[in-house]
Amino acid sequence: MHAMHARLPVNFVLEERLERYADAIEKQPAVYRGCWTRACWPLGKSGNGFDEARVDLGCGKGAFIVESARREPNVLFVGIDAEPLCMAYAAQRIMEADLRNAVVVPLQGDALQRIFAPGEVSTIHLNFPTPYPRKRDAARRLVSLERLIEYREVLADSGTLRLRTDSQPLRDFALTQLDLAGYRIVHSSEDERAEHPDEPSSEYEERLCAAGAHVLALWASPANKPVCSEQTASLSLVDYLPEDLFEGRYVPHGMEQTIVNLRRQKERAARGGRA
Repeated sequence: MHAMHARLPVNFVLEERLERYADAIEKQPAVYRGCWTRACWPLGKSGNGFDEARVDLGCGKGAFIVESARREPNVLFVGIDAEPLCMAYAAQRIMEADLRNAVVVPLQGDALQRIFAPGEVSTIHLNFPTPYPRKRDAARRLVSLERLIEYREVLADSGTLRLRTDSQPLRDFALTQLDLAGYRIVHSSEDERAEHPDEPSSEYEERLCAAGAHVLALWASPANKPVCSEQTASLSLVDYLPEDLFEGRYVPHGMEQTIVNLRRQKERAARGGRA
């Protein structure tokens, strides 16, 4: 669910790919509500099920979820994405890696309560969500107040919401929303990749880092539930930009045009409004 949308390759038949890797795609996820860790436990294996269920919301082509599942075979990873092409790639990766603890679900991010019971999810990963800089698009952000309240309903009391982004304005906006939604910050980093270089990554993250991005990270856990969640923060990401508008530095992906427009405005103002 980020701004770099996957494109259909030449000679790539989407329907055929979705059918070929259908075993890794769950099209009726609501059936497993309340029993994901037990119901998805591989047949023939002893034990009572997976230790926990984690969600990768906006899983993209699946590199992050596949590597995570490979490292922790006793954890169930549920990748959620609304783009069929991303699902096809993610499902292919899961099956080619012969993983039994990862599955992809075709779903919008605002429907988690339909497929997970209260407290059923231990971790929700938000890896590089689309920033949507404009005020009118604020409700579409995966870190908006409304979304964060929805996440609380499925997160365990000790669970964590883990945001990774290249966008300082989005990170700072998220801080206001987490506070309003009654979360407490348990981890924060200005350069998560430098601090944890061995953590699973994705092709998208690697492209951003190659362009000069630093990975900003926030981990938050549900705290006292707010009695009244009223929006009091500014909704335009312009209000969270640095005064120098990233002059000479990396500009967060998805905010390039916003920065260009603001720089032009500053230049016109400096010239006294002359064209």
